[in-house]
Formats: sequence, structure tokens, C-alpha cells
Amino acid sequence: MVDVPRKKSPRFPSMSLDEALDRAIKVYEKERLHAAAVDIVATHIGYKSANNGSALAALASLRYYGLLERPKEGFLAVSKDVESFRYAPEEEHRQALLIKFLKQPPLYAELLEKYATGLPSDANLRYELIQRGFNPSAAAYALGVFKRSVDFAGFYDVAPTPVEAEAVEGNEQSTFSRVDDASAAPALFAAGRTTPVALPQSVEHEDFDRIPVRLPGGRRSWLVIPTPFYSADKVRLKAQIDLLLAEDEDDAS
Repeated sequence: MVDVPRKKSPRFPSMSLDEALDRAIKVYEKERLHAAAVDIVATHIGYKSANNGSALAALASLRYYGLLERPKEGFLAVSKDVESFRYAPEEEHRQALLIKFLKQPPLYAELLEKYATGLPSDANLRYELIQRGFNPSAAAYALGVFKRSVDFAGFYDVAPTPVEAEAVEGNEQSTFSRVDDASAAPALFAAGRTTPVALPQSVEHEDFDRIPVRLPGGRRSWLVIPTPFYSADKVRLKAQIDLLLAEDEDDAS
């Protein structure tokens, strides 16, 4: 019997951005921006040395995000961007750096460019990762790490640029053209979020359109409309919105 070589999945961070950044800051607090031997850096993030798979995977993750640099063979140093994030007084600056870290892994950059207005379903993303060479179990793990990193960075919470806004506007018009009453309420609201919301099981198995809507203050909301979307659905949903508006008026008074 001939042994078939085990296929390796593409390289990707083994930890989410929030965990990687936390570890990078721990290294910074010990070494600032000075280069240190790999074994020393490994101890700063909780390992006895760099001579084991877990430590090497952790250090590689920090490098994938651009949090650690290798100034010379056998040494690592915290990147200047980590220092900037640590002391940035403006939340906008910190947010921009988080997005920069998030886009450092090539896989993440490609996915975020492809799904610029929001991520598709987990099943869809998992299938894409498998098509990119991941084995099924690695695809599921990589998906979890990716989504947690996206949520932490608030990638879809950032207000779109004029070019992005124009593209979203065109998408809204084309999507609403499929519904004969554009003022009808959506099936679900995800106010202030642009990452996929947890849908009821009955909805997850239906076809639905996710429509981005810009809100004041640079926020966005997603409208999720099932297909088909019947007139009776519109009446019921509009009644629900009217009830919410009435409650808001009562609270205000």
C-alpha cells in the first residue's frame, strides 16, 4: 500500500488578531522595539522556548499580522505599528492600525477585498477555503479565527469611502428593484453591525438578500430579506416597525 502524502493547508494565522495583538504588546512592554532572540520572545508570550510547534505557530501568527518583524536571522522585534497602536490617543488611528494588521495576511486581504460589503454565510466561506486548498477541519478552524479577527478589528463598522458608498448605493437600488414595495420592512435588522448576524435556523436555509443601509454617524445596518418575499410579509413587518416607532415615541414622551 502506497502512502499518500498528506496535503498541507495554506498558511494562515493560528490565533485571532485580538489575541496576537495582546501578545505583541506583552513583548513590547519587555523589549520595546529592540530585537531579541526568538527564544526570549517566545518566553514573553508564555512559552518556555521556541522549540515546539505551539510556540512557533504563535510567533508565526504575530508575523503574519505584521506585529513582529525579523531584523536578522534568529531575532524578532515588535513593529513600530504596535507601539503606535499602544499609545495612539485617537480611536480613529487605532482603528486604522487594526485594519492594517487585519489585512497583512494575504488570505485575509483577498477575502476582505472580495467581500468588501459583508461576509457571506459560514458554509459559503468554508467551501471557498476548501477550494483554496484547506482540508475541511482546517477550513473550519481558519474560518473561526478569521471571523473573530474581522469582528475585533471592526472592519465592516468603518464608514465606506465615497467610491465604496457609490458601489453600495448601486447595490441597494438593484436589490430593492426585486421587491415591489421598497418601503417594506426587512425580515431581520442588524443595526450598527455589518458582520453577519446569527439568523434563526428557519431563515438560514432560505435564500435571502442582505442589503446595506447607511446610517448617521458613519454607521451601517443590514437588511435581510427572504426570497420569496410576499405582500403578506410586508404588511406584517411594517406593522412590527410601526410598533417599534410607537414605543420610541412613548419613551420620548
